[in-house]
Amino acid sequence: MSAPSSKLPPFDASDPLGIDDLLSPEDLAIRETVRSWADDRVLPHIAEWYENGELPGIRELARELGSIGALGMSLTGYGCAGATNVQYGLACLELEAADSGIRSLVSVQGSLAMYAIWRFGSEEQKRRWLPGMAAGEIIGCFGLTEPDHGSDPAGMRTYAKKDGADWVLTGRKMWITNGSVAGVAVVWAQTDDGIRGFAVPTDTPGFSAPEIKHKWSLRASVTSELVMDEVRLPADAVLPGVTGLKGPLSCLSHARYGIVWGAMGAARASFEAAVEYAKSREQFGRPIGGFQLTQAKLADMALELHKGILLAHHLGRRMDAGRLRPEQVSFGKLNNVREAIEICRTSRTILGANGISLEYPVMRHATNLESVLTYEGTVEMHQLVLGKALTGLDAFR
Repeated sequence: MSAPSSKLPPFDASDPLGIDDLLSPEDLAIRETVRSWADDRVLPHIAEWYENGELPGIRELARELGSIGALGMSLTGYGCAGATNVQYGLACLELEAADSGIRSLVSVQGSLAMYAIWRFGSEEQKRRWLPGMAAGEIIGCFGLTEPDHGSDPAGMRTYAKKDGADWVLTGRKMWITNGSVAGVAVVWAQTDDGIRGFAVPTDTPGFSAPEIKHKWSLRASVTSELVMDEVRLPADAVLPGVTGLKGPLSCLSHARYGIVWGAMGAARASFEAAVEYAKSREQFGRPIGGFQLTQAKLADMALELHKGILLAHHLGRRMDAGRLRPEQVSFGKLNNVREAIEICRTSRTILGANGISLEYPVMRHATNLESVLTYEGTVEMHQLVLGKALTGLDAFR
């Protein structure tokens, strides 16, 4: 047995498990690039954007995100960065540490709209859309959820019928991130041959995307309804590479992976705010961070935060090796978002009344995560995915 090292590295409170030791210099450089961009371009303004319920300059932000390679980051070719999935996950964490709305912009652009075209589109569709989307010059959205069909997309009513060589698309989609500013919408619809995806230019007659207002979550994000009123599309608008629900569901699995990382960013920002507050806020003659009950809260939050980051890292390595299963993505999404919300709520108790103020990020992250908890698969759906995997029995119906 080899002798133990005579000198251990110092304890790093920001990385208590030493997870950074698993990252390469390139991983760390990408993380720093995205963190610096978010610190410079988002954090100084995000409280105002959130309070006003808007994301001004979204097109400029998209171009900036394209310039640092954050859009379609893990895709290859067509101007995409070709980063690893771990690197993409690190970017998601840093973006959501700023705000869930910013990470949603990137996730929908890259993991849903771009990924659908990249994986299932024709070569012509890829060349038409992906370079501009990777650069942030074209914003994309992904239309699957409908007003009456969320967790059960197989029941969607949006329909595309053939009319000669053309397709005519009619229906509505709801809660669509980026919809009102998108140049292309990937829309999933019923056809006589099953569910198909369509790359829809948003300037096509009959297409509209009214923005959804009065949200109390994801306020610094563009959320829209998509309305298709007999939208006539050429034959080459259909994505030729897939028929059936496996198309949109594979896109959702890719996006959920980013959420596994992103939720830990929101949790980290809230936890860090709680730690700093606990060290400076005095009650009964000393900082509240010196009281046992506060330290117990901080210790429990640190456990869940860094376990969640370690889980995200593990899933990323599996994804890079081509071994990540959808059930494992459900495992990560269910655990990390649920724990992130609890970290935000506990952080709020440490900040007391100040925790509800936009001067601190905690309540903003907590309310954002209420949306993240249920979009791209509710808690119940992921529980049933895991339940079926564990028992072999399907309890969805």
